[in-house]
Amino acid sequence: MSKKLVIVESPTKARTLSRFLGGDYRIEASMGHVRDLPKSKLGVDTNKSFEPQYVIPSDKKKIVDLLKEAAKKADEVILATDPDREGEAIAWHIASIFGGTQTSKRKTQNDKINSKFKRIVFHEITKEAIFTALKSPRSLDFNLIDAQQARRVLDRLVGYKLSPLLWKKVKLGLSAGRVQSVVLRLIVERERERSNFEPIKFYAFIASLSSKNQPFKAFLFKVNEEDFEEKKQYQLFDGSNYVVTITKAETEAQAKKMLSELKPKDFIVRDIEEKTTKRSPYPPFNTPNLAASGVNFFAWSSKKTMKIAQDLYEEGLITYHRTDSYNMNTAAVASLRAYIDKNFGKDYLSAAVKIYKTKSKVAQEAHEAIRPTNVGMTEDTFQMSNDHKKLYSLIWKRTVATQMSDAVYYQMSVKINAGRFEFKAVGSKLQFAGWKRVWEDKEDEFNLPPLKVDDKLEVKNLFYEEKETEPPPRYSEATLIKTLEEKEIGRPSTYAPIISVVLERDYVELEDRRFRPTPLGVGVSDFLAANFEKIVNLNFTVKMEDDLDEIANGRKKWVPVIKDFFAPFEEQLETVTKESERVKIFAELTSEKCDQGHPLVIRYGPYGKFLACEKFPEHKFTRSFEEKVEGQKCPQDSGEVIMRRTKKGRVFFGCVNFPKCKWASWQRPNFYQAKTEKPFATE
Repeated sequence: MSKKLVIVESPTKARTLSRFLGGDYRIEASMGHVRDLPKSKLGVDTNKSFEPQYVIPSDKKKIVDLLKEAAKKADEVILATDPDREGEAIAWHIASIFGGTQTSKRKTQNDKINSKFKRIVFHEITKEAIFTALKSPRSLDFNLIDAQQARRVLDRLVGYKLSPLLWKKVKLGLSAGRVQSVVLRLIVERERERSNFEPIKFYAFIASLSSKNQPFKAFLFKVNEEDFEEKKQYQLFDGSNYVVTITKAETEAQAKKMLSELKPKDFIVRDIEEKTTKRSPYPPFNTPNLAASGVNFFAWSSKKTMKIAQDLYEEGLITYHRTDSYNMNTAAVASLRAYIDKNFGKDYLSAAVKIYKTKSKVAQEAHEAIRPTNVGMTEDTFQMSNDHKKLYSLIWKRTVATQMSDAVYYQMSVKINAGRFEFKAVGSKLQFAGWKRVWEDKEDEFNLPPLKVDDKLEVKNLFYEEKETEPPPRYSEATLIKTLEEKEIGRPSTYAPIISVVLERDYVELEDRRFRPTPLGVGVSDFLAANFEKIVNLNFTVKMEDDLDEIANGRKKWVPVIKDFFAPFEEQLETVTKESERVKIFAELTSEKCDQGHPLVIRYGPYGKFLACEKFPEHKFTRSFEEKVEGQKCPQDSGEVIMRRTKKGRVFFGCVNFPKCKWASWQRPNFYQAKTEKPFATE
């Protein structure tokens, strides 16, 4: 009997495929890439059309030998790797090693795959999808392979050329990368914007009112029929606009004068506007949105979210998890709509099929959004860890919601006169849940009492609040991913590993789940910005992604793209190596002393901050760093609250009196609201 060899990337994917394929098929896993550039050298011939010098890593030789033997015995080798550029490249490397292509080097557009080797693609691991793919095998897509190879070569050139320069000019053991350096610069520039931000003090007025013993609040929004509030806009480094709202009451003297004028006034309802509004569902998940939701809903890192999503995909529970598309195939949409009709009723089914389009001009629309492969399967119908079930449930709810009817709200807006002052109160109430029946959103409902024009309202309290504009917030992992997606920097599949790298290199740290650059990160970013502006420029990174997409679509050749980049880069590299001065990274000085009386400074290690003697390495005194959370007390014994780290480096908060007091929390406590901002400075 003829045997067909199917090669996939992982054992889990192989096991899932074996459920559908019979005894005619042998399924093996390549365990990812079987060839790569060497770790010990550049591995790219810059004098010979940037030809990559691929090698089989030592830890893959046993797997490659096993696959070779299996391929010899098979009448047909089916390459069933993932349906993206990386998967296409893995398939090509496998075929090249096993003699399935004319050459083991990707040189010409005429490279062919021989008839024994077949390439199949599918976006979900289901019986129907697998057998449909087997009926329609295709050749390797060398445009996708070229795009992956171009990215690999480009990133190798940048990383292997820039990293040694950083060792020489900044510190040993550092790394630089094309997208990694841009991500770091975004974080550093945001911190600089926060440091340079000049807060504006202003005063807001609130009236606590009542009608028929039903209290509500109104806010001053007009004086003498002119807007009391005004907006101030700041242009940020990432291209976005940061808008703050202030009032025209700039001093407390003004506020006091206005309050004394307001107190004797009657508060009369002048106008009431009632309307019904609708809210449409969110689009289905793509990779960036799923990674960001893992942060927002579960406080997971994007790396953890994507690992769990990969497990779900390889188990056949969801569609391919690396995608920037919102598309869903017609059969899946029909199945969704039938499920909604049966389980929720026609009122909850949208009148027409809802279609979602991504705003990205480089989205791979041939891919599908991330969705369950079977909408009838809920998290309680399969056996996996609780984390897997939580993420699956989130994907299931988001997917089902996409084809449900809009949520309907009743809104009431009331304008209230008090002499020359005009207050406003707004109420909102959910009338029909629609898609929100399955997708719970954190939304505050605020009901106003029944009111009519000319009603005189009872004033319970009238006061002003001193406020101050806040600087633009630091990036959280979710907002950083959103920025990378909006600016089309990198690919969705690269976001999680890049964020992990800048954390592991101690370029940034997480503080209240937001990124703050370390002095080392600031030094590296500023050095690259001063000497390699083109590489850490957002527009360059976006242009390069456009070029890679043009290669993937067959509209550009990869070698000229790399050549256009490398020639000026190499020249600049030579100049900077000769002329630039070494960067000095100043450690943060503390008021504490070592056992010999020298000042202690904050340094960074594998598990975050620690204290070290200023005289290091002459004096090697070190001590753990305990960062106090200002203004907070332990809820159990009123001790100081300090930041600690687990053995894996994760930040948590605990009592300074541990182990006597065992109180601890993953979240920064907020028993007493106090805000302190550390100074941000670079040398």
